[in-house]
Amino acid sequence: MRSMVSCLTMCCLGLAVLAQTAAAAVSVEGVRLWRAPDSTRIVFDLSGPVQHSMFSLQGPDRLVIDIQSTVFTASLNNLALDNTPVTNIRTGTRNGGDLRIVFDLRADVAPTSFVLARHGDKSDRLVVDLNDLQPSASRAVEIVDPSLDGRRDIVIAIDAGHGGEDPGAIGANGIYEKNVVLDISKQLANTINAAPGYRAELVRTGDYAIALKERRNLARRIRADLFVSIHADAFKHTGANGASVYALNPHGHRATSETARYLAERENESDLIGGVGSVSLSDKDEVLAGMLLDLSMTATLSSSLEIGDQVLRSMGATARLHKSQVEQADFAVLRSPDMPSLLVETGFISNPGEARRLSTAAYRREMAGRIFAGIQNYFARTPPPGTYLAWRRNGGEGDFGEHIILRGETLSGIAQRYNVSLSDLLTVNELSDTVIRVGQRLKIPTS
Repeated sequence: MRSMVSCLTMCCLGLAVLAQTAAAAVSVEGVRLWRAPDSTRIVFDLSGPVQHSMFSLQGPDRLVIDIQSTVFTASLNNLALDNTPVTNIRTGTRNGGDLRIVFDLRADVAPTSFVLARHGDKSDRLVVDLNDLQPSASRAVEIVDPSLDGRRDIVIAIDAGHGGEDPGAIGANGIYEKNVVLDISKQLANTINAAPGYRAELVRTGDYAIALKERRNLARRIRADLFVSIHADAFKHTGANGASVYALNPHGHRATSETARYLAERENESDLIGGVGSVSLSDKDEVLAGMLLDLSMTATLSSSLEIGDQVLRSMGATARLHKSQVEQADFAVLRSPDMPSLLVETGFISNPGEARRLSTAAYRREMAGRIFAGIQNYFARTPPPGTYLAWRRNGGEGDFGEHIILRGETLSGIAQRYNVSLSDLLTVNELSDTVIRVGQRLKIPTS
């Protein structure tokens, strides 16, 4: 009898230990997948922090991830594996309480993995990146050849903010900033590519995350003449409204307004939310380290402010402006010492009225047109050397530049800005009087 009691006691203790172990195990509660042009990202949502290891096997090719003291409670049924190097994902238990995840592969990849600690409303996560060994043709970008007979295109790098794990701000009507700004960016690229002498390159072409530093570095690799990051952010008060344009404040904490400081802090968290692994937001590349302190004295920042002013004034023809001047803050994505860079807030998605407008294709298309009109006005006056616009301005194809009329401008003021006579402006544009309209295109004598 005593031995039976002892046996029952041991069994109960064993069951208690197993129950305690099961209760202590971390669970995989969700799985999501994003395909980028040259990589595939799989994110596992976790109920707590984990330790994991990763290795590859051949014959057939597989990638294996072991996660200690973890159970799998998510579903793999809705993952879109087409157009990825993964044919199937399987899970199993090993060592009594550890989780094994196996990726069956159809192509060679360079895998990386990292964990992200709980941040804001995001749980602990395990991120697996499968980097293609063969670059995707759709991601290849044309490197600008400055010697191309002096008539190269002006290259505009367009960066749609957020993406993938990071939705950005979420509007009152449930729209995601990452989707709104990607559509505006694509509309802007179409508008730019339709204009002679210009070429647009999209930094983000789909729904995936890119590190803030990599966004600006991609623009530098293609030798862009201008980097424009498109956003539609939120503020802590839903009443905040209006479009804004930002340039870098090289002095970091000294933003030009409380809103500028708040938005910069939010945007600079994007790497933490989107999951870019070991990227440090405070990291400075070698070129930047030596130039950041006196960036405010360089032509780069001066050009950023001038272009930003033109874009802001142009956007004012369509949208209410949050501020009447270009603001400055320490946005990580703008920290490029050799390329004019702007961050354009197309509106506050946290404002119900602006969220409704940003939800419509017509408004997004109009906003894209106004952004380009401002860019075009700047480069019509100061085209980079070696470009088609500079060649045309110097008499290569007629002796005319172009100016697009903005709200509040007068013909006499435009004549004064370009240092031409009012009578010449009237003559070359075949105008009988000085009445002009917003959006009208004027020829500007350049010789």
